[in-house]
Amino acid sequence: MLAARAAKAGGFSCDIPADWLQGRTAFGGLSAALALQAASELEPDLPPLRSAQIAFIGPLSGEVTVTAIKLRRGRNAAFIQADVASEAGLGLRATFVFMAALPSALVHDAAPRAPVAPPPPDAKTFIGPDTSFIGNFEFYDHKDGLGPAEWRRWARLRERGGIDAFAELLAIGDALPPAALKLIDTRVPLSSLNWQINFIDSAPTTDDGWWLLSATAETARQGYSSQRMTMWNAAGDPIADAMQAVAIFG
Repeated sequence: MLAARAAKAGGFSCDIPADWLQGRTAFGGLSAALALQAASELEPDLPPLRSAQIAFIGPLSGEVTVTAIKLRRGRNAAFIQADVASEAGLGLRATFVFMAALPSALVHDAAPRAPVAPPPPDAKTFIGPDTSFIGNFEFYDHKDGLGPAEWRRWARLRERGGIDAFAELLAIGDALPPAALKLIDTRVPLSSLNWQINFIDSAPTTDDGWWLLSATAETARQGYSSQRMTMWNAAGDPIADAMQAVAIFG
């Protein structure tokens, strides 16, 4: 996709392939990763990505234009905004915070380690149909010991060679269904509204492409759900914490 992109002022344009669609719009993780690509290319020598605030504003499909602008860059941190738009209008707006490590006497880490091990080499994994975004991933579910509105799933991209680690995490991190859907017996339309993700590790790595995803819906009422999300690498190290709001039409 990026190999065929066309350069634009402050970014680029590219086509969203049909196998990256989620219904009538591009998969949110892909759109977020495209926004990060434009943001990362805007400024030279950016420090590591620390945080992203993403608003899923409208549908994106076909040709999209991805642009980025610098909001501010100081001695330690850079704030960059990136937009993804299509013929239908603005579909995604993200604010990325890049920040260098600072000397500090403060060391505190109460984040829990991964509660389950990655899948063994002979594990039976799940791959979705190639006609949808889910076909780009390989999954391995853990169903024991979960709450009524909780997902826990190992995930990896089927094609991940040469991908920036943070772009990979954005693409994978949004791959779980909303946790509140486990409370409903029937399929209903839904839409992610936003996504706030903070990266704990400044240089995330994992083994064999596997990342553990967890999502727990804390509230769901009046068609609106708020959920907390966590990501770990294959060694069990916490990589990212996140929150997301989801509209559920049913």
